Amino acid sequence: MRVLFVASEAAPFAKTGGLADVAGALPGALSRLGCDVTLVTPAYRDVFAKGLGIDDTGLSFEVPLGGRRLTARILRSTLPGTDVPVFLIANEGCFDRPTLYGGTEDYADNAERFIFFSRAALELAGRQDRPVDILHCHDWQAGLVPAYRKLVYHAWPMLSQARSVMTIHNMAYQGLFWHWDMLLTGFDWKHFNWQQMEFYGQLGFLKTGLVFADAITTVSPTYAREIQHAPGGCGLEGVLAARGDALSGIVNGIDTTVWNPRTDRHIPRTYGPDDVAEGKFAARVALAARLGRAAPDPRPLVALVGRLVEQKGIELVIEMLGRVAGQGRARFVILGTGSAETEEALRRVAASYPDAIEVVIGFDEEFAHLIFAAADIVLVPSRYEPCGLTQLYAQRYGAIPVVRATGGLVDTVIDATQASLAAGTASGFVFEAFDSFALEHAIDRALGVRSDEGLWSRLVRQVMAQDWSWDTSARAYLDLFERVRRADPVAVA
Repeated sequence: MRVLFVASEAAPFAKTGGLADVAGALPGALSRLGCDVTLVTPAYRDVFAKGLGIDDTGLSFEVPLGGRRLTARILRSTLPGTDVPVFLIANEGCFDRPTLYGGTEDYADNAERFIFFSRAALELAGRQDRPVDILHCHDWQAGLVPAYRKLVYHAWPMLSQARSVMTIHNMAYQGLFWHWDMLLTGFDWKHFNWQQMEFYGQLGFLKTGLVFADAITTVSPTYAREIQHAPGGCGLEGVLAARGDALSGIVNGIDTTVWNPRTDRHIPRTYGPDDVAEGKFAARVALAARLGRAAPDPRPLVALVGRLVEQKGIELVIEMLGRVAGQGRARFVILGTGSAETEEALRRVAASYPDAIEVVIGFDEEFAHLIFAAADIVLVPSRYEPCGLTQLYAQRYGAIPVVRATGGLVDTVIDATQASLAAGTASGFVFEAFDSFALEHAIDRALGVRSDEGLWSRLVRQVMAQDWSWDTSARAYLDLFERVRRADPVAVA
């Protein structure tokens, strides 16, 4: 089976979020299962600063864009550690910029940029020597690809039998643009209607992908259910509910070559389930030194690593710290970036409890690895979470996650009740209400179990034994691709 990944970012070439992690890891896992996978992504300015091997194929062609034609120049590389080919679509006007999508405000011509990218990906696929079976399209930036395949490129020999799969990584980002940008797409205006491409007077890239794709996936089964209802669907819940039979959720994996305490070069002592106590103590010593402390604090270490934003429930953490930090039951360390107001609020609460809270503003991947290795408990109190990787990293490193019952957190963390602890199935602590008192109660439960060394050790070994590798997710995607390829394509009105 030949699969073409179309993604606007992919690690290690370019990254702003979890989409890049998926596009950088899933193709390799599919390739290991015997799938013939190729990745197509833009050649951003940032790509060339990575020191990756990139060659010019010598292939270039023009892509229609409204009344103009833009040149796409095709570069080639390989996903590191795999034999998966990567085609990078270069156009200086579209992609030679300081950031991928814009700074504090999106680039004004993002519609034009990703119309060009979507058409260029299909023009490239149509020029290959073998037909494509599956077009795997990711997020709004590739949302027009399923429509182009059905409406424009359906007669091209290399694309005539292709089926499209649209993957949603976060419904909050939909690619909504001025309705006159429809002129740039080359689509007939008849498709600008409420059932297909129009969303409250705007051109909706993600909506278009959801309507025209042969199958839709998102990054966890629970999120697949949540987005079929308000508020999870962010206005597209009706579209998703109507296509419920075509929608499925597949939990993301993690790159176990990067996130592996047995081999991690970022931590002072590697470890596994059998010597986790020794590994964590060494990490606690190193963390104390990194934070300017003479010795590690003997209290349980509770950590939060990630974006300090509303989605991640940071306001719950700030409220909780104001009540809990002074109790002396735990030490807290927080690593991440957010708004100036959020960062200042964290600094204030940390200044009130200097012996209990450490706040490090910024992001340093090496430091993140060290915190996961040192932590006993990791907080993921998200308002919503399509999949979430933080809880999976924590489990891999023997840190027990405390999570809110939403999205992929539900699918990856089993609450540590008396019954699940006795059965050996517990993998964290789960709370329901988006409320700082509910978070506090979950932390209290975790600290209660932490006080029983034998019970805690068994829980840690259980979570470290779980398999959240991409190989598991890739098998689910491959099964889906096979079903989609055998099924009749979705008809176009």
